[in-house]
Amino acid sequence: MHRSYTAGLLLLTASTGAIDAVSYLSLDRVFTGNMTGNVLFIGFALVGVADIPLLNNVIALLGFVVGSIVSGRIVGRGHTVKLPKTSAWVLVVGGAIAIGLGVMWTLMGDLPHLLILTVTFLLAVVMGAQVSAVKPVGNSDITTIVVTNTLANLARDSRLGGGKGQAWVHRLLAVVCMGLGAMVGAWVINVWGGPWALFAAALIYVAGSVTLIIAGRRKLV
Repeated sequence: MHRSYTAGLLLLTASTGAIDAVSYLSLDRVFTGNMTGNVLFIGFALVGVADIPLLNNVIALLGFVVGSIVSGRIVGRGHTVKLPKTSAWVLVVGGAIAIGLGVMWTLMGDLPHLLILTVTFLLAVVMGAQVSAVKPVGNSDITTIVVTNTLANLARDSRLGGGKGQAWVHRLLAVVCMGLGAMVGAWVINVWGGPWALFAAALIYVAGSVTLIIAGRRKLV
C-alpha cells in the first residue's frame, strides 16, 4: 500500500479521536465515532444509570448507521484497492459538514438541547460515512474509527503472543493516533472550548482526506 494512503488513514484515525473528544466532553457524554461506547451507554441508560443520556446515544447510533448506509450506496462495491472518486466526494462533504457545524456553534455560543442533538447526529453521519468511504482502500490494520481490534491484533501477532510481529508499526501508529487526536480535542476544549476543538478535529479530518485523495490520484498515473 502506498505510504500516502497509510498517512491519510492515520490522520482520519486521529480526527476520530478528536471528534469523539468533542462529542463526549462538549455534547453531553456521547460518542459520534466509537459506536461500541454508545451501545454500552445505551445499555447503562436503559437500567437507569445516572448521568448517561439515552436519547443522545441513540441519536448518535442512528446517525452513524445512516451515514454508513448512504456512503455505502454512493461509493458502491467492487473497486480495486484505491480510493474511488465517489469516496473522495464523500470525504469532502464530510469535512464541509464538520466545518459548517463549527461555524454555527461558534456563532450561537451555547447550544440548546435540540441543536446539541442535531450536531451529534450530523457528526455521527460524517463518521459513519467516512468508514464506508475509505473501505475500498482495504487496510484492516487502520480502520480509522476504532482501535480495539487493532490493539488485539497487535498483541496477538506480537512475538510475545507467538506471532512474528507483522504489521506492528501500522497497528501501533493507529492506536497512538487515536489517543493523540483525543488529547488534541480535549486540550483545545479546555483552552478555547468545544467549537474550536471541532475546528481542530475538522482540520485533521480534512488533512487526512486530502492526503487520501492525492494518494488515489497518484495510484492512477
